[in-house]
Amino acid sequence: MPNGYDVGCYYFPGYHADSRNEDIHGPGWTEWRLVQSATPRFPGHRQPLVPLWGYENEADPRVMERKIDAAADHGIDFWIFDWYWYEGPFLQRCLDEAFMKARNHRRIKFCCMWANHDWIDLHPAKARTPGQVKFRGEVTPAIWKKIMTWTIGRYFKHPSYFTIEGAPYYSFYDLSKLIASFGGLAGTRAALENFRKKTKAAGFPGLHLNAVVWGNTILPGESKPVDPVSLVKKLGFDSVTSYVWVHHVDLPKFPQNPYVGVHNSYLKYWDWARTHFDIPYFPNVTMGWDSSPRTVQTDVWQAGQAYPHGHLIKGNTPEAFRKALQITRKRLDQQDGPKILNINAWNEWTEGSYLEPDTLHKMKYLEAIRSVFGANHKARG
Repeated sequence: MPNGYDVGCYYFPGYHADSRNEDIHGPGWTEWRLVQSATPRFPGHRQPLVPLWGYENEADPRVMERKIDAAADHGIDFWIFDWYWYEGPFLQRCLDEAFMKARNHRRIKFCCMWANHDWIDLHPAKARTPGQVKFRGEVTPAIWKKIMTWTIGRYFKHPSYFTIEGAPYYSFYDLSKLIASFGGLAGTRAALENFRKKTKAAGFPGLHLNAVVWGNTILPGESKPVDPVSLVKKLGFDSVTSYVWVHHVDLPKFPQNPYVGVHNSYLKYWDWARTHFDIPYFPNVTMGWDSSPRTVQTDVWQAGQAYPHGHLIKGNTPEAFRKALQITRKRLDQQDGPKILNINAWNEWTEGSYLEPDTLHKMKYLEAIRSVFGANHKARG
């Protein structure tokens, strides 16, 4: 970015039809169904959320072109696509058929975060009933080879792929599943080094491997969580980051917790991360949190239940979001290293964290980003 910052934003591709979701839920199903069906679960709860642009098909290049222009016009430099592979591609038409074929794709960059977690049917989730695992997050060496080939050939070589000093940026969401795929630390380190080798052989100066650090990672055959600092060091990652504030912050109040208080608690985690990891930590700014659309709407909303039930965030106004961005920029200015941040999220509508305009706030969340970081000034078209 011309002003020295790289502003990223997570993109959840759940708003286009996918054959696996259709097998579970029926023809044409997308998470827009959950958004439309959401209801207030307690007094003062704002649901349903209504998208200003309507319930669009994100796999349509024309739809994607408007999204790209809006993101670029308001200071987003790259999207981090949640990327899935469960013995084959899943939810990829948004990226492959829309973004990569959009006429204006050069206005912003994109990269991949392999969302290698188990896919649990939470669409919607029943209270007090564990969700059924539909697809497993672990992969075999043969599948990993397919993923590398697909990623390097299809994505890294695309002119809009996001790089750091020329090295493609690639992120992993679930370190536990990653390590389980290769039987331990040694096998995982070898797999990652092979990924680097193949990327260099494809003509790149290197590969920037990023770890989304959250939760407790337990190694195969062990019962206690491993220290995350030593873990990412042993695996050879180049940077670490976060996906959403609630991965690091307890939400003690029911049903809602003040946005400012959650942000202040996250800043303590940021302080811990940047003093303990010996590689760069790329901070996160979260727009909000309300996963109630992913639950059965007739169930009682009560404390003490697991995701997607549970405690929410309130007071996440555009102004509060803008102040969080300002604090992030100031803190980045006070530390060495790349000025890279990410935002949750472009379109996590069913988790209540989205920048796309709704009928209440219109473009105000995007305008908050532009007011703090400016537009990216890349020409339209």
